[in-house]
Amino acid sequence: MLNGLSEDESSNSHRTVEDKDRMSGGGGAGGPTASSAGLAAWERELAHTRRLLWGDHVKDDVFRRWAQGFTFSENEPSALIQQEGGPCAAIAPVQAFLLRILLSEAPGHSFRDLTSEKCNSLLVRAVCTILSQCLAPKYNVAVYCKHESEAETSNTNSISADEQSSDTIELFHRRIEVHSFQSLTEVESFYTRNIRILKDKYGVLLLLYSVILSKGVTTVEMELSELSDPLIHSTYGYGSQGLINLMLTGRAVAHVWDHDQVVGGLRLRGIERQNDIGFLTIMEHMQYCTVGSFYKNPKHAVWVLASETHLTVLFSLERRLAAPETAGESAERIFRSFDPEGNNFIPSAALQDVLCAADLVSEPEYVELMRRKLDSENLGIILLSAFMDEFFPGCERGAPDTFTLYHYNGLPRSNPGGRVVYRTGRAALLECPLRASSTDPMLTCLQTKWPSIDVVWDDGHSPSLN
Repeated sequence: MLNGLSEDESSNSHRTVEDKDRMSGGGGAGGPTASSAGLAAWERELAHTRRLLWGDHVKDDVFRRWAQGFTFSENEPSALIQQEGGPCAAIAPVQAFLLRILLSEAPGHSFRDLTSEKCNSLLVRAVCTILSQCLAPKYNVAVYCKHESEAETSNTNSISADEQSSDTIELFHRRIEVHSFQSLTEVESFYTRNIRILKDKYGVLLLLYSVILSKGVTTVEMELSELSDPLIHSTYGYGSQGLINLMLTGRAVAHVWDHDQVVGGLRLRGIERQNDIGFLTIMEHMQYCTVGSFYKNPKHAVWVLASETHLTVLFSLERRLAAPETAGESAERIFRSFDPEGNNFIPSAALQDVLCAADLVSEPEYVELMRRKLDSENLGIILLSAFMDEFFPGCERGAPDTFTLYHYNGLPRSNPGGRVVYRTGRAALLECPLRASSTDPMLTCLQTKWPSIDVVWDDGHSPSLN
């Protein structure tokens, strides 16, 4: 067996893919011999990728937790399993794109009717979508080159004692091979024939390496120029925001606000356009970050949700949830950001800041005129209703008042009975925003997008964000 693929599959790959460079990452198994210069270049690129992902030192436990393949739940055919903490920064984005594809082509179907062949196809298409965002001149697919003994157990994700030894990461990097393709069609065909590349033990890591090698290590480093830490935390094993953004948008920027912002004289990069997949985080409620409209209002009703330590996925069949914010909704969101207690009013002194943030006229004379009008009784406050009636009369909300949400968490231990399934919730947008609940992190996270949302979940308990 060659490269963990059947001989027929491997030879077919050589026959059908033009301009395909197959180079060992340092002592891999046979195949066409690359030039010494080309081989050395790939060795440098792989070493550079390793440092970018892991830093100079990798804890054995951290690497072991990331060493898993993309496997589906026995209880939910299209839901990916996350075996341990850490790789959610890769698994959750793949799950999100898989759901985006599924919802786009067959809305309203039964999730439980999907065949394994269909789910494998969705997995390949989700992976190819992530790679397509790299905007690469060619696609460099990382493959783990197995020995015969390993290939015989490739249908399992079990980890032997030898594989858990301290040289596992060294062995992994020695056996990486890189296959280059000119088009995504070729990549999709290759993965479809060799689905075990994604589903076997190192599938998750191989995707990360493929994304970085396709985009280019230097390009990724330039986008991460503000940061010096590796993309995977060396102690705790979680993925950085730069890695999450790379998987969701194709750009390894460190922030989640819209466009670039200048802070202290430094230009800090954010999200540059409306994204296919959204992103919400409970860290915004804690005021550690500000998620921009591009992430909060994606093209499709699928969001990756972030707690302090884990990523999950929220989605809906209600397409109106994916509509861009109306001008009125944007202004209301900005108004509420100056009303952290949820009182539905702001101090009248904050009116100029609100108008400026909402891109409305904010000249001092005009602000004073509006302040006297909106606070006619000189109470020192301006009501949300008065503000909206003045600046956005008759503004209708783009989202429906009620809709169904679904939630995915890939960790079995975070699901009732250890069964990874999609949880269902009935959501309603109320007239007034609810106060954030310290006992319900899920609701708190959702309120960063929908301040007045309330959700009743299928078993009466909110799903876990962790």
